[in-house]
Amino acid sequence: MNPDDPTPAPVRPTVAENEWGRVDDAGDVFVRTGAGERQIGSWQVGEPEQALAFFGRKYDDLVVQVDLLEQRLGSGAAAPDETQAGVRKLREALVEPHAIGDFAVLLQRLEAIEERIAERRAARRAERAQALDEARVRKEHIAVQAEAIAEGDDWRHGADRLRTLLDEWKSLPRLDRATDDALWRRFSSARTHYTRQRRTHFAEVAERREQAKAVKEEILAEAEALADSTDWGATARRFRELMARWKAAGPAPKPADDALWRRFRAAQDTFFTARSSDLSKRDTEQQSNLEAKQALLHEAEALLPVDDWKAARESLRSIHERWEAAGHVPRDAMRAVESRLRRVEEAVREAEQSEWRRTNPEARARAEATVAQLQASIADLENQVAAARERGDTTRAAEAEDALSARRSWLAQAESALDEFRA
Repeated sequence: MNPDDPTPAPVRPTVAENEWGRVDDAGDVFVRTGAGERQIGSWQVGEPEQALAFFGRKYDDLVVQVDLLEQRLGSGAAAPDETQAGVRKLREALVEPHAIGDFAVLLQRLEAIEERIAERRAARRAERAQALDEARVRKEHIAVQAEAIAEGDDWRHGADRLRTLLDEWKSLPRLDRATDDALWRRFSSARTHYTRQRRTHFAEVAERREQAKAVKEEILAEAEALADSTDWGATARRFRELMARWKAAGPAPKPADDALWRRFRAAQDTFFTARSSDLSKRDTEQQSNLEAKQALLHEAEALLPVDDWKAARESLRSIHERWEAAGHVPRDAMRAVESRLRRVEEAVREAEQSEWRRTNPEARARAEATVAQLQASIADLENQVAAARERGDTTRAAEAEDALSARRSWLAQAESALDEFRA
């Protein structure tokens, strides 16, 4: 054929065809388009129908690529820019594709994808604008909160609250420079003002505590001088007056305050122990009562550890009756014996409460319900994992697996709690 001859070449007979293409008797393969047919290849080996199938599969590959673009854009797995790059690549492939199929439909689908990309970009711009508007509102609120803290006197928690607000500020997106800088100046100024006021406050507190320390040292000197006094009545009254002055003085610096208090208590204890000892020597009845109660304490403490709380409670009831009948004991021994008996009472009470908690049907029912609910939740999450894997949705599968791991951990704890009721 002469290329300069305008006469079109004769159409050779078709030996195989479908809606979108054909093969002629020379093995040339053509695709049909809206602009006419175009030769896309030659098939010399095998049946002509195989040529149609071969070039049809190439079209199917293009369809799969379009499907994938639609799915990734719809699921949010791909960003609009990434999807747009895929569309451009496919458009280039569809300029003169060596495939057989309905390319007009593919081009229409690509146009639809591009429209969705534009919509997605517009939505993202709107989301960004909304996020910035929300950040502006939140930063204004942070500035207002910081200013309120700065004008207050919460010296214990205010600094922590300002640090929390600062962390929140850092987590928010930056606004336009003018707005962001103006809000930051308000926030920063409030923090600076609060810090200065807080330092001034604690400086004043430190000064007051030094003054309290001096007062307490004077009180301590007098208390230690009175510790060995045998004028029981007058000295006891004076110790009460010293205690009132001690409380009115307020706290001294912590380490010194603790040391001064231990010395003051030691002076008090020295005096009142001596007074109690003197009184107990003149009160043989109370000493006898003490011996009786000590014997009862040995009997009560023999109940420990408590194995049978009912029997222990009955024994303790008898001990209580004899304890009351024994009468008063010396003052300096009262706290010790009462404390020992109270420990036995608390042990019996705890054993009774422990048995009640273990046999409580409502608590057991709640534990069983919790186990059943977690087992049902785990079964549902296992189904979600399986379904997500079948769909190829790795993101959803990973989320469901994370939730499943947490539920299994909770179930182990719940079953352990339930086992305590079955013991």
